[in-house]
Amino acid sequence: MVVEPGYILTTPCKNEEESLPELAESIINQTITPKLWLIVDDNSTDNSAEILRDLETKYSWIRVITSDGTKRDLSFHYAKVVSGGLSLALEITSVEKISFEYISLIDADMVLEKNFFEKIIDRFEEDPTLGVASGSTAYFEADKLVTEKGRDNLPIGGLRVWRRECFIDTGGFPISYSADSVSNVLAVLHGWNTKKFEDIVGIQTRRTGSAEGLWKGYRTKGESDYYRDYHPLYALFKFVKYILTSPSYIGIAYLEGYLNGIIKIRKKIDIPEVRQYYRKKHLEIGRYYAGKFKFKL
Repeated sequence: MVVEPGYILTTPCKNEEESLPELAESIINQTITPKLWLIVDDNSTDNSAEILRDLETKYSWIRVITSDGTKRDLSFHYAKVVSGGLSLALEITSVEKISFEYISLIDADMVLEKNFFEKIIDRFEEDPTLGVASGSTAYFEADKLVTEKGRDNLPIGGLRVWRRECFIDTGGFPISYSADSVSNVLAVLHGWNTKKFEDIVGIQTRRTGSAEGLWKGYRTKGESDYYRDYHPLYALFKFVKYILTSPSYIGIAYLEGYLNGIIKIRKKIDIPEVRQYYRKKHLEIGRYYAGKFKFKL
């Protein structure tokens, strides 16, 4: 008899009463049931807590804890909630001797295809060097399903899976702006491969970064890029890219966030190897485009 590899997952939740039932249904109906699903209720003020209590009562492998969150915050607070949830999930598995090979983070606004974990775990089993992977997100815009773009070596945030060894090797979930991106970099720096699979899909109930409005979401992106020491020229490139994207005001929001980092935040991520990684990558990209247009860097 072949034993399927086990996995545990954590979900941060803040006022998600509309999306929680669909997410829960998609997790409960997975072809491989998780060994543990820890949901962190970030002090929700809607009916999320009632929905979660009902789930916890019905399923022994679902656990719910409450954090002391206030308003929704997609920067450091989100990272702290996720990091704390993942750490607690590991503690529970240790105390209760729950065996597993994979660790997942799924945001509360996702709906997964029923074989999401079966498919992504199969990819890990095929490639022992794969440390972090994610599916791809899609969302409905005017009744049309739109798949979010991104490079296939950059796993996205709230739809990801770590190999257990990689998660431990890289120190767990970092507390940082854009902690998912920092997690990817740490995996690469420790010799792991990272991958985003286009054919493994999660439907997102809203566009990425729009939980508190697109303006705030893209302003946070700008602050994040400053914090992670993105080169100013690369930030300018992203500003132009966003200006040419609909809605174009997200470019202004992004630039405001980056400038806010320079003027107000000032502090940058205290992991030198991560900062060096970003600067090196951005210099490579700059040289590529400079070569195309016959400039010298």
